[in-house]
Amino acid sequence: MNDQLSEAFNNLRDKLSGWFNSIVTSLPNVVLAILVFVAAFFAARYVSKLVQKLVSRRVEQKSISLVVARIASVITVLVGLFVALGVLNLSQALTSLLAGAGVVGLAIGLALQGTLSNVVSGIVLSFRDRIRIGHWVETNGFSGEVMDINLNTFILKQADNNIVVLPNKMILENPIKNYSLTPTMRISLACGVGYESDLEVVERLTKEAVANAFDSIENAAAVEFFYTEFGDSSINYICRFWVDATKNLHNLEARTKAIIAIKKAYNANDINIPFPIRTLQFDNKLNIESPNTQEK
Repeated sequence: MNDQLSEAFNNLRDKLSGWFNSIVTSLPNVVLAILVFVAAFFAARYVSKLVQKLVSRRVEQKSISLVVARIASVITVLVGLFVALGVLNLSQALTSLLAGAGVVGLAIGLALQGTLSNVVSGIVLSFRDRIRIGHWVETNGFSGEVMDINLNTFILKQADNNIVVLPNKMILENPIKNYSLTPTMRISLACGVGYESDLEVVERLTKEAVANAFDSIENAAAVEFFYTEFGDSSINYICRFWVDATKNLHNLEARTKAIIAIKKAYNANDINIPFPIRTLQFDNKLNIESPNTQEK
């Protein structure tokens, strides 16, 4: 019994001694591998900035340079990982890792279909010339300035300064309105005037007021004016004109400016803009006599 315990103890001591010698022998390689991986991690930042500068010199679209820079950063980290494994003499493990990459990739692809679709959509959106960082767009019920197009999300900053983060897949699969692609925008205003108004005078005053309010409108003939219906209390019309605008904010500013100009012109010429009036009719007679009067 004592001989067996002594033999087991000697085997354990030899095993631990062998492990310790292996650790001491491979310690420089472990330290070097860690340094290589850390250096690759920090180098990825500089590579990303450098690639972004080089690509931005040749490509005006900022989203493309950002995506290429991020891909270059990921490749740099992966190269550092493979070099670190080579320093540790884990070439066999590296070969097995690469051999199993197909199976692992298939499993990851099935588990992360949504994420991978967002990544692919982000790459496609980055190379689209009609959607750029800084454009004012409207999509999926949100409107705002495009702040970033990364490999996973599409980021908008709304007019109220709130940030909206949307999956790239939603942007690629749904319609998107880009206000920044065209330098002009047509503004439509609906209003009404009283039935006693001279309709020809109203049309002339409205066109002149809008044309004088905007430098981009050459003359009153460029303003479209159409009467649309006989309303309950007014004769309604629609007025349409073009202004220089690339954002929804410009649309609101132009509408405000036009409304102020039209209201001033109507006030100066005694033209009434009616508002709905409700008349209350009481069929029964109301007793409005005071209690003191009834007593007398």
